[in-house]
Amino acid sequence: MISVISIWLYMMVTTFLLGYGILTGITYLRPYRVRKWSSYLICGFAGAAVYAQFFSIFAPVGLSANLILIGICLIIVCFCRKKLWEDLQLIVGGSIGKIIFTIFLFLLYAYGTSRGIIHYDTGLYHAQSIRWIEEYGVVKGLGNLHCRLAYNSASFALSALYSMAFITGQSYHCAAGFLALIVAFVCSGLFDIVRRKYIKPSDFARVMGIYYLFNIFDEMISPASDYFMVLTAFYIIISFMDLLEAEEKEVCPYAMLCVLGVFLMTVKLSAALIILLVIKPAAMLIKEKRWKEIAVYLFLGILVAAPFLIRNVVISGWLVYPFTGIDIFSVDWKIPEGIAAYDAKEIQVWGRGYSDVAAYDMPVWKWLPAWYKGIGGMDRMFVPVAFIAVIVFAIRFIRNIAHMPDKLLVEGVVSLSFIFWIVTSPLIRYGCVYVYLTSAVVLGDVFTEFMRADSKKILQKICIAAVGVFLLYKTVAFGRELVTTYVNGYWLCQKDYDNYETLSYEIEGITFYYPAEGDRVGYESFPSSPVKVKLGLRGHGIEDGFYSYE
Repeated sequence: MISVISIWLYMMVTTFLLGYGILTGITYLRPYRVRKWSSYLICGFAGAAVYAQFFSIFAPVGLSANLILIGICLIIVCFCRKKLWEDLQLIVGGSIGKIIFTIFLFLLYAYGTSRGIIHYDTGLYHAQSIRWIEEYGVVKGLGNLHCRLAYNSASFALSALYSMAFITGQSYHCAAGFLALIVAFVCSGLFDIVRRKYIKPSDFARVMGIYYLFNIFDEMISPASDYFMVLTAFYIIISFMDLLEAEEKEVCPYAMLCVLGVFLMTVKLSAALIILLVIKPAAMLIKEKRWKEIAVYLFLGILVAAPFLIRNVVISGWLVYPFTGIDIFSVDWKIPEGIAAYDAKEIQVWGRGYSDVAAYDMPVWKWLPAWYKGIGGMDRMFVPVAFIAVIVFAIRFIRNIAHMPDKLLVEGVVSLSFIFWIVTSPLIRYGCVYVYLTSAVVLGDVFTEFMRADSKKILQKICIAAVGVFLLYKTVAFGRELVTTYVNGYWLCQKDYDNYETLSYEIEGITFYYPAEGDRVGYESFPSSPVKVKLGLRGHGIEDGFYSYE
């Protein structure tokens, strides 16, 4: 736990300063006061991921990457020291109760991130992907060793940057927990209900965010891209709704959330439709003919996407693996088209609950009932509610098509994302964010409109009480689970990756590993893949990359 706290303090300082430098530069064009310290953290969090990806193209992401990052932060302090000091005084200031709550939340999430359940896919390929970045940065044709190593995610580069493997040899995985902490602070705004005594649509999104945070508390130790994707999506939607409810007139916060949406796409491509939120700031900028700012935000979006796309090409030979529709590179390390196409189909059928690619062409009315039966827990209730919410949104959209309120944009984005997820690869572990947000955002807005009349104030109070009961119930259940699953360990160092027994073989004099049983290897046996593979080396060492014999 102490290792997590130490790394988090380092992450907090570097991401805050990096985010502060980025937002200060953006607001130089048009003055805007950033009101929430979480905005600096999340901006710096995404900025650090982009930085780590760029760095990995040229060198391993380790000590040198962190030293340069520290240098960048020191430059930001030197150039912004006066304004930074003033803003820090505003940020740090607060009631004693708020400070105590912040410290409690920090320690609670550090405890959760120090131990827990390592995701299955972490042993399969997450840990290996991170180690490749730590030791080599990016390697040509790496996906030929194992196609899942071509599932390039910005979250892996970020995890490598803050793994601190160069210090003790243990690779720490604290980044997902740190992001969960940021989202927990944002969701804690739900407690403002007590002060204002009425419910806003964003409160429903926060309730679902808290529900998700409770669910992953014992899993956020794992650097799975699913957690990064879901948590970032919650942050974007909640923050966008906050801006609309506050009737924010400035473009900057909306535009920066859309840039964060581009970052979300580099974490997991299934989140692509969230970029439709750009309609709001784009309309504002075009209406006022602010072409210079449009160019700046477009440049930021391209800058965020560029290292992700470059890494895709280097690792797999495809611009967006495993999508083979864009075939513009002819390189010797390219993953064969047949393998890529098969992998894409396998992803879709796996999400539908099947392991046989032959089920790819199965009509929706056949696989959907079986898929639904395979969903467990409360999600079985939320999925049909989300379908109802989509229908409600469609009706509201048709009725308001002549003059669409901004809130319908958010509802449309989450509804379309839910439908897109259902028809592509409906794996609940990351698609839950669409299920939860579609239900919360659409039906939550309908509910608040219904409750707006003065005659329904008593119902408002009942609803607020219901939220309180829900939070109390989840808190008690969460506390009971913490006590019953308590393990007296990991107070100094975070729980390490799960590692598995492996066998070895050689390719051109270089030793590779594969599992003695099953398909997971973990972090220690490196380089490895789930099975023995036949591939060629492009040079004398693995740093030169691989090509496929197929």
